[in-house]
Amino acid sequence: MVKRFSRLIEDFICEHCNNPVKGNGYTNHCPYCLYSKHVDEDPGDRAATCHGMMEPIAVEVKGDQYILLHRCLKCQHIKRNKAASNDNFQAILRIMEKQSFL
Repeated sequence: MVKRFSRLIEDFICEHCNNPVKGNGYTNHCPYCLYSKHVDEDPGDRAATCHGMMEPIAVEVKGDQYILLHRCLKCQHIKRNKAASNDNFQAILRIMEKQSFL
């Protein structure tokens, strides 16, 4: 089965830090605290039934790109998401600092 991206522009209030987030159709996490929500099976499909909060647990660096690893606090599902240009870079650095101690 081929994964298909469904672009859906949604604004939301982050359930972790309560900040309002303006979506652009590619937004998959809060740019302030970097938490996400387990809502997709495939990007943008909103087919997941878990709806648990997804904690940012690690950052991968590939060239000049930062990839956030999120783990669902409810079902433990792990998902990778590209960091966005408006993400709080200090929050990204804090995650990287924590993972260096693991």
